Amino acid sequence: MSADAGVRTGIPALVLDARVVVDRGDFVLDAELRAPHGVTALLGPNGSGKTTALLGLAGLVGLTDGHVRLGPQEWAGAGRGRAPERRSVGLVLAEPMLFPHLTLLDNVAFGPRSRGMPRAQARERAREELDRVGLADLAGRGPGQVSGGQAQRAALARALATDPELLLLDEPLSALDPETRSRTRADLAHRLRDYPGVTVLTTHDPLDALTLADQLVFLEAGRVTQTGTPGEVVARPRTAYVASLVGLNLLSGTLVRERRDASVARTMEVSYRAGTGTATDTGDGGWAVALAGHQGGAARLVLAEPPDGAGEGDRVWATVNPEAVALFTDRPTTSARNLWRLTVEAVTVTGQRARIHLAGEVPLVAEVTIGAVAALGITTGRELWAGVKATEVHTYPA
Repeated sequence: MSADAGVRTGIPALVLDARVVVDRGDFVLDAELRAPHGVTALLGPNGSGKTTALLGLAGLVGLTDGHVRLGPQEWAGAGRGRAPERRSVGLVLAEPMLFPHLTLLDNVAFGPRSRGMPRAQARERAREELDRVGLADLAGRGPGQVSGGQAQRAALARALATDPELLLLDEPLSALDPETRSRTRADLAHRLRDYPGVTVLTTHDPLDALTLADQLVFLEAGRVTQTGTPGEVVARPRTAYVASLVGLNLLSGTLVRERRDASVARTMEVSYRAGTGTATDTGDGGWAVALAGHQGGAARLVLAEPPDGAGEGDRVWATVNPEAVALFTDRPTTSARNLWRLTVEAVTVTGQRARIHLAGEVPLVAEVTIGAVAALGITTGRELWAGVKATEVHTYPA
């Protein structure tokens, strides 16, 4: 937040404290949310409750239980609720929803005017917001005379023209084409940096979340499954959905000691610690994760070293970057101490890279070049050997 923005609007640094419970019979949302000044992103698959949570905060959906507080103000709770028009909220939906018969200037001025501001003053406030989102030169145009990205920025300006204490953005970039989305994302990030209130946005796009948000909140099946900064979430995802969104393989199991004879039977792996030039022998009496869901713990993920804060028998998470999964058509001679024969379940291509979804003893996703797909003859149903070095496995307590 810039100092100028805070002084101009007079909005103090508030904290949103909410528990949004909405019971629709076949679906129950029960989400606790604490959002400080800055941008909090709600992420989750379709049907997880993101939009319902946002509308509950705005007062457009009644709460079955819970509360909504912004600083000292209580907007909902204990059977009471403040009407939406009496909440200091700005709302932007995926579609800009601009009035087609009004210019951008009058669209943005509509909010201040509806709150009693004189026409000339409201238009001046609208010009200020249009200028801040880079649309000052288009103020006289109608919504049908501007691009989708420009219309979405005008919708943002309209929401901010009332100086709301809480800004709610529901999939604000989802309706835009990739090129427009990229430009509008940068404009949105720039504008939100100067906004002194609390912003909550919903998205299913990790790039939107990682570039716009200070805090990530994951919703799955109506429940919060993980909360943290982007860095914390990327380092330690705690559900398969979160891991897939940040591009990692996530496995869970029990930390175990490798028996000496079993570890010696494997190829000894020597890793050099960066900057020290010293070798660490990890091939004898090491550690592994007995993976959950495998009878008798037969499937194991060998580690270079145990995780901090966990001991033998503790539940742990393990992540593997898809780029660290090496693929072979025949059983290889390799230093990788984790080696499985798996079946190609699906292949997805993005640009010059392909993600290979593998099923079998240990479900994994590998990421390779398009050239490697052709060279290895990778097709759905083909069996491949997948190798992962122990040093490429990151573990942490569950």
